[in-house]
Amino acid sequence: MEKKMKNKVRFLWVGTSALFAVFLIVLTLAPAVLVQSDKTPQNDTETFSRLFQQVFDFVKQNYVDEIDSQTLFEGAMKGMFDSLKDPYSTYLTVTDMQDLTDTTSGKFGGVGMYITKPVAPEPGTESVEKFYPFIRIVAPIEGTPAAKAGINAGDYIVKIENESTEGMSSDDAVEKLRGTAGSSVTITIMRNESIVFPVTLVRAVIEVPTVKYAMMPGNIGYIRIIQFTPLTDDKVKEGISYLKSYNYKGLVIDVRQNPGGLLTSVVETADFFLSEGTIVSTRSRIPSENAVFSATPSVLVPKEIPIVVLIDKGSASASEILAGALKDTGRALLLGEKSYGKGSVQQVKSIGAGGFKLTMSRYYTPSGVNIDKIGIQPDKEVKERDFTAAENEAYKKLIQENLIRSFVEKNPNPSGDNIISFVAELHQKGISLEDRLLRRLIRNEVNRTNNAPPIFDLEFDLVLQEAVKTLQSGGLARP
Repeated sequence: MEKKMKNKVRFLWVGTSALFAVFLIVLTLAPAVLVQSDKTPQNDTETFSRLFQQVFDFVKQNYVDEIDSQTLFEGAMKGMFDSLKDPYSTYLTVTDMQDLTDTTSGKFGGVGMYITKPVAPEPGTESVEKFYPFIRIVAPIEGTPAAKAGINAGDYIVKIENESTEGMSSDDAVEKLRGTAGSSVTITIMRNESIVFPVTLVRAVIEVPTVKYAMMPGNIGYIRIIQFTPLTDDKVKEGISYLKSYNYKGLVIDVRQNPGGLLTSVVETADFFLSEGTIVSTRSRIPSENAVFSATPSVLVPKEIPIVVLIDKGSASASEILAGALKDTGRALLLGEKSYGKGSVQQVKSIGAGGFKLTMSRYYTPSGVNIDKIGIQPDKEVKERDFTAAENEAYKKLIQENLIRSFVEKNPNPSGDNIISFVAELHQKGISLEDRLLRRLIRNEVNRTNNAPPIFDLEFDLVLQEAVKTLQSGGLARP
């Protein structure tokens, strides 16, 4: 089925009296089950709906303390969605619905990061990554308290205000992280398995940026897509127009740390680069949810303009749709590291003032691959090398003792000589990290402190450096 895009969540009992009470309750609540258990299939919706109503009414009328119906209803709904073992399907309270609307529209309050709660792998199954039962950060949002504090995609939040996140859902964590602008929240971060440190974030009104663009040396255009919102495709179009005015000869599309967003937005964006074929398809057990989204003949970026797409482990969902479409159709070369791996599509439905978010389908790249829990492999892997054990300890000391932050607080605009002297001082303190990495960490802290991150960084960004080299050499053929 072809579809075009439309602009379219207490007790102390004694002996036999206790047993008698339990026996009576079982007979009262379960006659339907006792009579029908041999006749009714497990998926008989009417039977289970009636049983649910019986339990709901009994609890409402007999629980030791008075309890309102909304509390019971919301508890039941949360339990229903928890049974799906799907981190993306969830019941949404009134507040949750408003938060979701704020996020997708581009403005909300909080600390500025997208999070998820990993689901434990089933016994006997292999997991692509080592499982940790904590809240995982998908990506920080540029320019927000989380980003300014140096939080990275792939970090884990192990505590929020000294409360372990092991038993928290992602919704529980969001509720604790959000609050009045100007108030603070302290979280404990785990990075690289062994580095654990606290971070205090001052909440702010979060405005989600969507697209940034600039010309780089060699007439190479650069477009960074930060998130797919209703505004993204227009902003990308604006960026392409800008690059055309400077006679760009090649294009880098950067979707690193992009947590995704709206399906409609990414399809419209991908259509700027593709003139034919499938962009993405969705498949479901519900026929009406099966769809194929195809490119239209007109393009904004002609085939003569070579494209490189940058991805990393913070690239998820909609950003993977874009990367997958451009890779599978041969329109672009992918550089970086394997993406996050979210290949499902959710719909938000309203129930009164609340609602729910439910996975209704899975998406497939043009070659028919679903990348859920797998991710997209780049054509060429380029990333910072892993730390040695000694370097990991040095990095831990750097973070836990706030050495770089303290330096930048005293020197908000350090000169090159200041930085060279400080790097030498760090080496004298036993920080066994290479100069280039230390200089980059210092530069990043200066940019965060001054709230002035560069649109691109050709001095320290190894992946971007490789993209430019690839475009300049004409080496777009896949390995």
